[in-house]
Amino acid sequence: MKIATIGLDLAKTVFQLHGIDAEGRVVLRRRLRRSEVVRFLARLSPCLVGMEACAGAHHWARTIAGLGHEVRLMPPAYVKAYVRRQKNDLADAAAICEAVTRPSMRFVPIKSEAQQAMLLIHRARDLLVRQRTSLINALRAHLAEFGVVLPNGGHNGRRLPSMLLAGETFGMAAPVVAVLLVMARRCQALEVEIAQLERELRRRAVADAAVRRLVRIPGIGPITATALAATIADPQSFRSAREFAAWLGLVPRQSSSGA
Repeated sequence: MKIATIGLDLAKTVFQLHGIDAEGRVVLRRRLRRSEVVRFLARLSPCLVGMEACAGAHHWARTIAGLGHEVRLMPPAYVKAYVRRQKNDLADAAAICEAVTRPSMRFVPIKSEAQQAMLLIHRARDLLVRQRTSLINALRAHLAEFGVVLPNGGHNGRRLPSMLLAGETFGMAAPVVAVLLVMARRCQALEVEIAQLERELRRRAVADAAVRRLVRIPGIGPITATALAATIADPQSFRSAREFAAWLGLVPRQSSSGA
């Protein structure tokens, strides 16, 4: 059998494949475990492989492309319209197989391992910043329960852990201060870890030519520049600056007639 196009429905352990030939006839319906996918696709002649851009998709796209196949990723929301019957893995694979051949389909550029590593740093930093904010808000709330209300402002909140660790008790009892110190130490540790990640981002910003160009734009620093360079795998996928702004969410959603 000559397979022209494969729809691959990704999963945690069991993957579903749906393949058609050049005339659109179904020639393959196969379930594979994760460990079998590469071995099976390596035996096939080069063909078009479509996948949804979901968790793990970029890793699989790079791996399958390395076997000689053409790989295209699609937004899951765009594939949904091609599901013809009750949603299951087999139906999803068939929908992916059909969607990837549509001339009007929009595809997601495949990210490199370096880009994903950069995004990982950003996501880890974002998680730690949210944890730090949560701890500071908790400290403020607990102090307020004992009549200690700090001035508004992020800088005042960030000073609070160091004040507690420096010996400031705000006139509270020792058992209360002991609990607050536990939170203050954790907050201080987060500050150190966030600073380490930001140093790594600045180091990568110096080494990346695209990031160096972005940093020259007024108002864009190393953190924003590295996030843009890692998120946008192929800037040429946008037809205009306005389309890029819409993708970022900087323009209102259109609900007009489109005229």
